[in-house]
Amino acid sequence: MPPAVDSAPAPPRGRRIQQTITQLRARILAGEWPVGSRIPTEPQLVEALGVGRNTVREAVRALAHAGVLECRQGSGTYVISTDELAPVVARRLTDDRMTEVIEVRRAFEVEAARLAARRRTPEDLAALDEALAAREAAWRGGRVAEFVEADAALHTAVVAAAHNGMLAELYASIGAVLRSTVTQAMGGALTPDRHVDHARLVAAIRAGDPDLAAREAGAFLEPRSGGIGCP
Repeated sequence: MPPAVDSAPAPPRGRRIQQTITQLRARILAGEWPVGSRIPTEPQLVEALGVGRNTVREAVRALAHAGVLECRQGSGTYVISTDELAPVVARRLTDDRMTEVIEVRRAFEVEAARLAARRRTPEDLAALDEALAAREAAWRGGRVAEFVEADAALHTAVVAAAHNGMLAELYASIGAVLRSTVTQAMGGALTPDRHVDHARLVAAIRAGDPDLAAREAGAFLEPRSGGIGCP
């Protein structure tokens, strides 16, 4: 007699998508993909999770809608939160409330810089140097979109160097708003009067000087400033 064949039907598509969402969430919560990191590509997820491309695509789209993931054109999909805080924050901090956005950034970034000066590791300093170099290269080349991403990456690296998971998650939740306000503050062009030097901030963190790092972080986040450091 031939062996019995398992003829149980595959779960409905909706259930497969929900199961995939649950799997992705579990990996994010377990720290496999930390806040700020890029998740594997779609083909890699298909192979790792054992589901079809459409299922992966729908699951990623659902998590992006929930504010857990963010799809960045030409760059990939990134973890921006471990919960659904991001869209709530984004709705509150719109471009027509730039002063409030700057005040929120100041609250986060000044303390992050202070903590980073105390807790930075050699790996953190290398990441800061790399992000600063990319930011300056984009500025010198006049590449606006690239500069916006590089500027955000540098500030995110400062927050990461603070080694405070909750702070990193809250900061990541306003990432899209930050990039929008940087673009708005520049007016679409990289002009000399709008350049804000961040080298002193990185130097203060490297020197392990919390007070100086906090002052440097706050200096370019004054609501009255018209420079690109205050978006």
